[in-house]
Amino acid sequence: MPDQREENGSGSVDAAEVREFYNYRELAPMIADYVKEVGYTHIELLPVMEHSSDTSYGYEVTGYYAPTARFGSPEDFMYFMNYMHEQGIGVILDWVPSQFPRDTHGLAAFDGTFLYEHLDPRKGVHPKNDTLLYNYGRPEVSNFLIANALFWKNVYHADGLRMNAVASMLYLDYDRKAGEWVPNMYGGNENLEAVEFFKHLNSIFKKQADGAMLIAEDSSTWPKLTTPVEDGGLGFDYKWNTGWTNDIIDYMQLDPFFRSHHHDDLTLSMVYAYSEDFIVGFSHDNIVNGQGSMYDKMPGKRSMKFANLRAAYGFMMAHPGKKHLFMGQDFGVPSQWDYKTAVPWELLEGEDYSQMKAYMQALLSLYRSQPALYQKDYDPEGFEWIDTLSANENTIVFLRRGAAGSEDLLVVCNFSPLAYEKYQIGVPYSGKYKEIFNSDSAAFGGTGKINPRMKSSKKEICDDREDSIRIQMPPMGITIFKCTKEETVQTDAGKKSTGESAAEKPVAKKPASKKTAAKAAAKKTAKK
Repeated sequence: MPDQREENGSGSVDAAEVREFYNYRELAPMIADYVKEVGYTHIELLPVMEHSSDTSYGYEVTGYYAPTARFGSPEDFMYFMNYMHEQGIGVILDWVPSQFPRDTHGLAAFDGTFLYEHLDPRKGVHPKNDTLLYNYGRPEVSNFLIANALFWKNVYHADGLRMNAVASMLYLDYDRKAGEWVPNMYGGNENLEAVEFFKHLNSIFKKQADGAMLIAEDSSTWPKLTTPVEDGGLGFDYKWNTGWTNDIIDYMQLDPFFRSHHHDDLTLSMVYAYSEDFIVGFSHDNIVNGQGSMYDKMPGKRSMKFANLRAAYGFMMAHPGKKHLFMGQDFGVPSQWDYKTAVPWELLEGEDYSQMKAYMQALLSLYRSQPALYQKDYDPEGFEWIDTLSANENTIVFLRRGAAGSEDLLVVCNFSPLAYEKYQIGVPYSGKYKEIFNSDSAAFGGTGKINPRMKSSKKEICDDREDSIRIQMPPMGITIFKCTKEETVQTDAGKKSTGESAAEKPVAKKPASKKTAAKAAAKKTAKK
């Protein structure tokens, strides 16, 4: 947070007292207060390891064992970490084993030879940003990196490490043209030495059994990234779902009039959702280099931008997978992130921004209070599509289920600016459906089209279901209903039992007149 000014005794700003950065100790209570107020469980820090260039955001590390002196001493950073833990906040650190810069005071040509890197530039240089690659096949290099990962966990008590650009480590031809890379011993493009490094690192982490996480930011389709090492995987705890992020941003940036032709952007992620243990969300990568902020990406005028943003975040929170969001995007900052300036917190004095913050507070509170939104993120039984065919209406409907005994949630998403009155939706079973969350609430800056009364299902076929309800669907909004099964009396046994499950019911064809089918999903995969 640059350009902090301290007032002198007279109340004016003394130019000699202008400081470029806050200290770790000063940052700790300010960050913790905001994080707890909004309802987050963890924070993730861009690399705090010492680096020479601010423009790299910390990703070109020169001092792997040193917290950057920009914000204070190692003891100051220890205070920061301890304070977060005392406040019940976990801390994840970005960690960069994928590259290092050419700075002479760093690891490049450390002893005058290519000690940490490869002699052959086709193996040892990132062609895109002209940084260097580690030689993961050397035991001393692998041990250095693994020891460093353990250092941040054991000395500073980091709750997790998120590894940047894992794809650039896994593939020998990453960002390279033909002739610019060297195949492995089998003639393939897999970096077998990096694969073994990941397996070794994750195995060591798991042996200590202290709950620390290892997260991979991987834009490729490398299989079994989050499968345990003993089962043939790389052993990561989570993987960032960059495919989901790109699809949702592509969809939300469109004028709603054109969204019906891109309906598969909403549904494609569920085709591969259970192939890995994913984290979904939006990071700094999505709001720098001319991309604009999340608010700025949304179409329409001011009120519609905020409505789009609420819908996007609501869909993210209801989608399977853990969540993350970059600072300032939770209250709709209008400009992209700039490392040279602080987040404009003063905007929260305005009604629109404070309402957006209130929305995120309510959304996170809902998430933490409803087990169906997180208990079965990685179990196919925790999710069920109700309606994926309403492309013309820009709507989708799905069910989230938690562990046995928890209540199911019916999630209705409308990415159109049109409100739909008495909109019919198929439901999984006969029962009552109570709205517990609506992004269009007036308290959040919406139009107030909510469903104040509980809905009782009726025996009317819709969405291939025997039972359905009719609701007021808000424009550009997310509505979540809590589902309660109707109990039926078994007169012959003289006891109550639950009604038959959706799987046991005969499937009825939905009337073709209600909605039109979406186009076939495009075979889109995240770029390696």
